[in-house]
Amino acid sequence: MTGDTIGRRADVRASTESRSRAARLALGFGSLLAVAAAATIAFGSPPLVSQYVPLALSVVVLGLPHGAVDHLVLPRVRGDPVTPRSLAFVGVLYLLLGSAYALVWFLAPVAAFVLFILVTLLHWGQGDVYALLAFVGADHLETRASRLLALLVRGGLPMLVPLVAFPGQYAFVAETLVGVFDPGAATALEPLFEPTVRAAVTIGFGSLIALSLLLGSRRTSPGERWPWLVDAAETLGLVGYFATVPPILAIGLYFCFWHSLRHVLRTMLVDPVASAALERGAIRTAVYRFARDAAPLTLAALAVLVGIWVSVPRTPATVADIIAVYLVGIAVLTLPHVVVVTLLDREDGIWSP
Repeated sequence: MTGDTIGRRADVRASTESRSRAARLALGFGSLLAVAAAATIAFGSPPLVSQYVPLALSVVVLGLPHGAVDHLVLPRVRGDPVTPRSLAFVGVLYLLLGSAYALVWFLAPVAAFVLFILVTLLHWGQGDVYALLAFVGADHLETRASRLLALLVRGGLPMLVPLVAFPGQYAFVAETLVGVFDPGAATALEPLFEPTVRAAVTIGFGSLIALSLLLGSRRTSPGERWPWLVDAAETLGLVGYFATVPPILAIGLYFCFWHSLRHVLRTMLVDPVASAALERGAIRTAVYRFARDAAPLTLAALAVLVGIWVSVPRTPATVADIIAVYLVGIAVLTLPHVVVVTLLDREDGIWSP
């Protein structure tokens, strides 16, 4: 199955033109990351407090809302009506998985943080695999193994490159997240930031990147290299981005304008109204449609954040603490969101090439 044939049911409503517009939006906003890297190289890292701005904005701009239509995407991709049963399925999923994971943060924050990194790696990787197939037409990802390798590479870039390039800031973020639950527990994470571990990550993950690009190149015929070139340029560009831009700023921008934006565009393509708006170039209409659909559960997600805020053992007292609580909330919401996206991937045949 190639990029042109994913979304067996969704493609009935998502025309070639709407997918093409979505691809241009995804690639266009992705260039903001290159601008951020260039600015960092030219002017140096901005003050720490200002690095939190993209993460703070993600509460309402793309980040938190991008998963707030999970109750709609599965019926839409199947061509089914939204029913009380379909709504109840997503509601119970979020209640059970989110509550269980929140409990892990309170009982074992170090384990919860490690799980957060692993789940985010998986989720951001699966998002990029979809984008490569749907927006780029990456026929070099023709097998399940090649897509799994791409998932590990793309998901690993934001999670592992900052560990190698900025171990001090990475450790600071880990200590802050764990510290709002147990200030002394973060010492258990210190071995992760040792030079030997970082060297092993550099060699191991660097080998995965090289293997992914090499195998992709070998599967591409000379006259059809454009999708692979885009994949390679994005991969190497993201390596440079995360190796250059401080992690807090880098993740905030990536979360909003790379991962979340691409998922929002995916949800628009399975919505016949938003997809039709994209097809005729009515971007504002498509955005309004998404914002309207996402508003109720975005407000519910904010209630979850407030609940975590009032429950943490140590009252957040700094900007770093406040963002840490927000990231814990994002973690709690991400786990059930990954299940929904995995089901969406199955409907789109992502893992059945």
